Amino acid sequence: MRSETSMVAEQCRLQEWAAQIRDCQSRPAGMSIVSWCACHGITKANYYYRLRRVRKACLETIQAEMPAQQMVPVQPELLQHQEQIGRNPQPGLDISIKGFSIHVAESTSMSLLADVLKVVQHAE
Repeated sequence: MRSETSMVAEQCRLQEWAAQIRDCQSRPAGMSIVSWCACHGITKANYYYRLRRVRKACLETIQAEMPAQQMVPVQPELLQHQEQIGRNPQPGLDISIKGFSIHVAESTSMSLLADVLKVVQHAE
């Protein structure tokens, strides 16, 4: 197990690297990354290594903060919900959230459903 000192040192290093990356990304128009790196005494390879490490640390932080997703079993008879009178009944799942009603059929693509849920999540 890593010592607390080494973990603090790594966090300080990542913060310094993140500041460098922000500085590089706000470099003057027309200045290349190679030129920026030369001015700051690092190689292009080292810049991209630092960028990768900072991104990885950010992703780990985001994943640690996200609640664990759970599978919720749904009884098959609930999936055979009858639609309102006057419409053709279609098997699937009806989701009502934030005033939106979404019908998910077996043929609904997961990417479409994910996109719709992202939009609904940010709706007010």
